[in-house]
Amino acid sequence: MTMTEIRTIIERSFSHWMNSVADSVAALFNRFASSNAVRLVERGPDEFSLQAPEQSPDGPLAGQRIHIVDGQIVNAVPEPIATTLRGSRVEIMLKPDRFLFCPFELPSRATDFLDGIVRSQIDRLTPWNPSEAAFGWSKPEAGPADRISVTVAATERALVAPYVNAVAGLGAQSITVFTATDDQAADAPIKVFEERASGFLDVAKIRQMLITVLVLTGAAATVAVCGSRLAQISLDAQQAELDFRLAKFRAASGAANASASASLAAAQISLEKRKHSTPPTVIVLEILSRILPDDTYVTELRVEDNKIRLEGATHNAPALIGLIEQSGLFARATFFAPTTRAPSETVERFHIEAQIRSMDAARS
Repeated sequence: MTMTEIRTIIERSFSHWMNSVADSVAALFNRFASSNAVRLVERGPDEFSLQAPEQSPDGPLAGQRIHIVDGQIVNAVPEPIATTLRGSRVEIMLKPDRFLFCPFELPSRATDFLDGIVRSQIDRLTPWNPSEAAFGWSKPEAGPADRISVTVAATERALVAPYVNAVAGLGAQSITVFTATDDQAADAPIKVFEERASGFLDVAKIRQMLITVLVLTGAAATVAVCGSRLAQISLDAQQAELDFRLAKFRAASGAANASASASLAAAQISLEKRKHSTPPTVIVLEILSRILPDDTYVTELRVEDNKIRLEGATHNAPALIGLIEQSGLFARATFFAPTTRAPSETVERFHIEAQIRSMDAARS
């Protein structure tokens, strides 16, 4: 298949779709455009009386009758009648002897599919196929065993067409054909045919309007897409600028973190070195308890960095200097305050400080 053939098929499909949509729009508008309804009731062969739902005894249609033969209205139609029919919804009520009635039973769940079911069974129930028949069905009635029954009314479309064409020539907006059996209620007839003869909207104009709306919608969508694309490009540029700034900030933060990490590592190394070079306080206490005489009492002991201070009472304070120096853990022992003795005491109050040597120096 060539590209030309494919394009032709697409164009035809689009044209058919647009025509269908235009017909639907026109039908919907015409259904609600006019509130006037006129009924033509068949009284005799080709003779119809005119009625209106709100007809009064002295109304314009009271006692009026028309004759339709071979698709033409016999004699001139009075102007009041022509004016009333023009633009109205006309209902034609035909006698039941023109129709074939056939009762039809179905399961109750088939109620929503009656149109397709009846249409598919017309050629079996009647002498005509669906395209040749004017047909309809009554309101479903509930029956036993969860079933419903409807009455299908059908006649040849060619029998209905002359009456429809004649009324359409008077300018009716829509024409609907009904019938009813003798035992059916007058307010529940069976609709067998419907045609919209002349409406207030022309289908060609509707089609043109739809194409225009479609083109404008496509143009608006194109503009919206282009605008969205431009906005996306602007947002992408802003995002790239933001990513660049974030990368610079992260690089600066990384350098600062690296510097801080280096400082922290140096401090940790220093602490580790100090930890291993300075004897623990428990060792200091153990050495002091071993070297100090039994008559010496320590009332205050302070260890600050690598320095120790002792305050207390003893019988021979100068001898403590030698003992502390000889321990090997302390160096440069000296009095940082005068040694005193109260007149009523036999002991001396001493204040000694000394340097705490590193573990390596103490071992050596």
